Amino acid sequence: MRRQGKRPSYQRWLLLTLLVAGLAGSAWLWYHVNQPVLFEKRLQTALNRKANGESQRALDELQRLTADAGRFGQRPRVLYETADLLEVSLGRYDEALLTWLLLMRDEPEKAREMGVLPRVATLYKYRLNDCEQAIAVYQQLLDQPDESTARWQYEVADCYFRLNNFEQARIEFESLQKKNPESDLLPEVRYRIAVTYALENMLPEAAASYRLVDETWPEHPYALEARFGLAAVLEEQERLLEALEILEALVGMYPNAESLALRIEQLKARIDKKKRAI
Repeated sequence: MRRQGKRPSYQRWLLLTLLVAGLAGSAWLWYHVNQPVLFEKRLQTALNRKANGESQRALDELQRLTADAGRFGQRPRVLYETADLLEVSLGRYDEALLTWLLLMRDEPEKAREMGVLPRVATLYKYRLNDCEQAIAVYQQLLDQPDESTARWQYEVADCYFRLNNFEQARIEFESLQKKNPESDLLPEVRYRIAVTYALENMLPEAAASYRLVDETWPEHPYALEARFGLAAVLEEQERLLEALEILEALVGMYPNAESLALRIEQLKARIDKKKRAI
């Protein structure tokens, strides 16, 4: 009688075990099937936090998602959003750079499509103040000609200018001018070519370049800057009255009225001192 009494308990245990196993299996199957949906929800939560200014919480979630992102084809997106967050919202530039470079290494085609290379160049130049590295990246962009070629050439020239390599800066500016004769950047480019001459004390070349800007684009704001620069060159050449005439003609037009007034005052003082010396 005892043996027969145990059999129902065993059967109940077996049925319960099978039921639990079945539920577990169903749960596993449901989770497996819905993993992409769950991952996308978590990613969207992180992006919502990013958009709402919850930068650190968004970063924590994105970094947790990184390990699984590859399985769902979302690694490029997660890395991009992480790098963007580190750079723009958190100002952690070194970490942002490493993440951008990781994206470029692991997903080169996607990185190109997502415009990562310009982000890296800009980060090097304007955030990390590393113009040498920035030049190398801008050169890569120049090897992939598109409608932004003139802009990348300008950035290369500006990098050399910031490195005080004025001769190479001038070469790059002149290359931009030659390859992009219709570019809207030309007034500034010609002006900055004149500045490189002036900084290297090549005064006749500087004067000619400043005059060229004024004559070619007389209505452009850089024409006013060119006249101001020309006055400085003429003053260096001891052509003080010519310089003063140019500066006085700028009164009421030059945007930095205080600086203009100071220059005029200083120049008049030099002229008076020279007259007394005579």
